Amino acid sequence: QVQLVESGGGLVQAGGSLRLSCAASGRTDSSYAMAWFRQAPGKEREFVATITRSEVTYYADSVKGRFTISRDNAKNTVDLQMNSLKPEDTAVYYCAAARNSLVLITTSSKVNYWGQGTQVTVSS
Repeated sequence: QVQLVESGGGLVQAGGSLRLSCAASGRTDSSYAMAWFRQAPGKEREFVATITRSEVTYYADSVKGRFTISRDNAKNTVDLQMNSLKPEDTAVYYCAAARNSLVLITTSSKVNYWGQGTQVTVSS
């Protein structure tokens, strides 16, 4: 089992930046692919960004060029740097992990573990 805990959410004005962090604990001797998803009120959870064990990354078109995902395998953490934030980025952001360390986690079906979520609110 792996536990994922997110931090770093909050309220920011449009155009501002936030950095989310996700710390993994538990059975972290195995390597995992990691990702960030988000869910806005009344909408389905959607893919944001993913990174494999070997640091191959992939982004949703809506955040490409503004968000950067990174990981520290020694510390078992994955971060999401969010720049040029827009009101439409407002959502609960979830950290996710997959036991297959080489997969690009682009859909919820590939996720084995979820964090509890952290709120990001972007004001206009």
